[in-house]
Amino acid sequence: MTTLVLEHIKASDLPLHWAEQLNASPEQTVTVRIETEDISASQPQPNASDDLLFGMWRDREDMVDVDSYMHKLRAPRFSRDGTRNDSDQG
Repeated sequence: MTTLVLEHIKASDLPLHWAEQLNASPEQTVTVRIETEDISASQPQPNASDDLLFGMWRDREDMVDVDSYMHKLRAPRFSRDGTRNDSDQG
């Protein structure tokens, strides 16, 4: 963790929204301490089901049998003899 400490800073030298939160007079001095945070600890891990696109094709009738759908997608368009595969049509 990295820490930055700024001492004896006038409230008027702070960013406006910081000074407003402190409710300090402009000439009052403050100490600002800034620390880095561990990203993995501070942010929850995303869950796939929280994504709006998760399950967007669940109602597709042509994808009910996922294995056969993927087999059809991965099948070559043409046979070794140069004829078109039937799985590509339709």
